[in-house]
Amino acid sequence: MIRVLIVDDDFMVAKVHSGYVAKTPGYEVAGIAHTGADALQAVEHLRPDLVLLDIYLPDMDGVSVLRALRASSGAETDVIVISAATDVETVRAAMRGGVLHYLIKPFTYAALYDQLKHFAVLHERLAALSEAGQSDVDQVFGGRPGGATQLPKGLSGETASVVERVLRTSTEDISAAGCAACTDISRVSARRYLEHFVATGQAGVRLRYGTGRPERRYYWVS
Repeated sequence: MIRVLIVDDDFMVAKVHSGYVAKTPGYEVAGIAHTGADALQAVEHLRPDLVLLDIYLPDMDGVSVLRALRASSGAETDVIVISAATDVETVRAAMRGGVLHYLIKPFTYAALYDQLKHFAVLHERLAALSEAGQSDVDQVFGGRPGGATQLPKGLSGETASVVERVLRTSTEDISAAGCAACTDISRVSARRYLEHFVATGQAGVRLRYGTGRPERRYYWVS
């Protein structure tokens, strides 16, 4: 299970976000903190995998908490900022502090779920590596900026864009057959495109078990 610390000065908001995390498969709430000092102490004692960090806290701002975490040799945790702060300097400071993402309040469960799902894929991918090659690093960081992903022989850019759009807009994971029905291509072709996106780290796959062979279900993570 991926353990999450929620940091928010608003008790009701923290409760809502706690509920979001708790109902996300593979995640559990490690704790809740309402001040910056409590957050730093909680990270030290609870050792969460991920911190959902608000910017507006009563004793110190979230950026200061982030800097303190990065300065601590024992704080090995990732951070997603969740805040109503929209000024560019705060966003830039968060980015420089190495946050994985910045969610602006208010947001839906679907928006947070997408980020948690993406983090779970990265978490699993890194855990499976003993040594990272350049292709592994590119997948973790979402590819090189400005670099086009080379399509395998037999796949077209136009169809890849259509399949990508289906994955991006789908409200749930989708099978190759479901993708084929949405794109008017064969199931075999749909699966080739879907597996290409998985190989490049842009999509994830999970198995759905039932009678017979497990079904591969795909979702967009990039």
